[in-house]
Amino acid sequence: KAAEDQWFYQMYVDDLPVWGMVGEMLPDLEAAKGEHFGSDLSHLEEAVARHEEMKGEFKPYVYTKRTLQVSYNGERIIKVDLTSQPASLSEVKVGASLSFELDIKWVQTNTPFHSRFDRYLDHAFFKHQIHWFSIFNSFMMVLFLMGLVALILLRTLRKDYARYALGPARRDVEDGELDQEVDEDGKPLLPPNAGATGAEDSGWKQVHGDVFRAPKFLPLLAAILGTGWQVVTLVMGVVLFAVAGPLHGEVHEERGEVLTAILVFYSLSSIIAGYASGSYFKLYFATTASGRSKTGGETGVGGATQWQLTMALTVLLLPTILGGVLSFLNGIALIYGTIYYIPFLVLLKLLFLWVFVSVPLCILGTLLGRHAKLGGKNSDPFPCRVNAIPRPIPDDIPWYGVPANLIPFAGLLSFGSIFIELYYILTSLWNYKFYHVYGFLLGVYAILALVVCMTTIIVTYFCLNSENYQWHWTAFYSGGSTAVYVFLYAIYYFVFKTSMHGLVQTSFYFGYMMLISLGLGILCGTLGHWAANKFVRTIFQNVKVD
Repeated sequence: KAAEDQWFYQMYVDDLPVWGMVGEMLPDLEAAKGEHFGSDLSHLEEAVARHEEMKGEFKPYVYTKRTLQVSYNGERIIKVDLTSQPASLSEVKVGASLSFELDIKWVQTNTPFHSRFDRYLDHAFFKHQIHWFSIFNSFMMVLFLMGLVALILLRTLRKDYARYALGPARRDVEDGELDQEVDEDGKPLLPPNAGATGAEDSGWKQVHGDVFRAPKFLPLLAAILGTGWQVVTLVMGVVLFAVAGPLHGEVHEERGEVLTAILVFYSLSSIIAGYASGSYFKLYFATTASGRSKTGGETGVGGATQWQLTMALTVLLLPTILGGVLSFLNGIALIYGTIYYIPFLVLLKLLFLWVFVSVPLCILGTLLGRHAKLGGKNSDPFPCRVNAIPRPIPDDIPWYGVPANLIPFAGLLSFGSIFIELYYILTSLWNYKFYHVYGFLLGVYAILALVVCMTTIIVTYFCLNSENYQWHWTAFYSGGSTAVYVFLYAIYYFVFKTSMHGLVQTSFYFGYMMLISLGLGILCGTLGHWAANKFVRTIFQNVKVD
């Protein structure tokens, strides 16, 4: 089966990877092996090609002799090459006894130790001009979106401010004509038939009493945003750690160094998750019905229950999903006996790391967020007061005011800024290449953050202008929708760019890609919500509310 499916094995010698084929599917070589083919594998390939044209029968053969050549410089191993000898191919038969032989040769070299990984780094692939062009293209998209926000939104907001500040339309008493106010282009700020309330019939100012109302499922959104800020910190920390490789050693030269950095940053950033979720819940809980009541405040029964729920969700949400998916994949690896099985002791260490480091930091962060002063000098943390009775959301709104119509476009633009870099990352993960261009990754990460923020602000403005004040989940979904396109691209990559098949490969691929898409969705959704929150606060701070 190994020869038929063209299995290969991977070994490490002093952290240097070595690959080799188990065997080949070849015609009958008993009479010709070693005479016609010799030790040149290209002759075997020619023979196989001729045999395929004749539609002959193929038999499984395995390599029984290999040569391991180790090049060294002083006391350092510089290069390792493994060669399988074609003349040693032996047919696989039931009950046959095969003896395997490995010859090791030591060769001295003058290659310095710091450049021993250069042969594994595919510079022609990762630093291709298409890669540079993709960065430039994404950067131009950022400039376009920033210009769009500045030209359309700020210009439109200026007109909105002028229209709202105009107040009721004034009429000239003498001639009975409307005394119109105009903008900088000479166009009237009010329509000709505007009456006493024409300036405030519609628009985002109408929701000033509800725009800072608590969103639905407040504990869940607070926990997701807290987890999102943890993921943002985790990704930024790991990328910066990889970029600083020349200072502490390149991460691709030390096996498991990136994984160790992920575990360390995840554990330490748990306090950020707790603080972000706790402070967000504290900010909006006062606007809920439970927060307004005397018995349901923060110290009341209802408030205490909501706080405990928020803390529990922050602690358990992401680890539960990770643990469930990884346990499923680990069970498949154990059943099939692959090397990707995680031993029980390693799982126990990870559990102790989470219980004794991550969980206490997350609880501490939640308590700090609960007691944080969020109002600054003013006791009210919001620019506008929240009405006791919610305002009804209009039904007759244009299509560009419906969140479901805008969210897919926001995610598509964000995905367009990263999809080329995503191809390089997936190639490194699933096609055995060493990803080493972390400077590119840092630039794409910054571009993605800017694109997500810009697109979410645009979506939020259109929703508020349609008098839909439920912007919190809309802003999160606008950024998080990027994950949907990433997972769809992962399906395309699996079908057209890989040759994976079977339960093990399929489950591992889609299991890990689901986790990557989920993490990216939480990250982008959190950044989008943060940008929308800054935008909403800014526009309502600069408008006079009667």
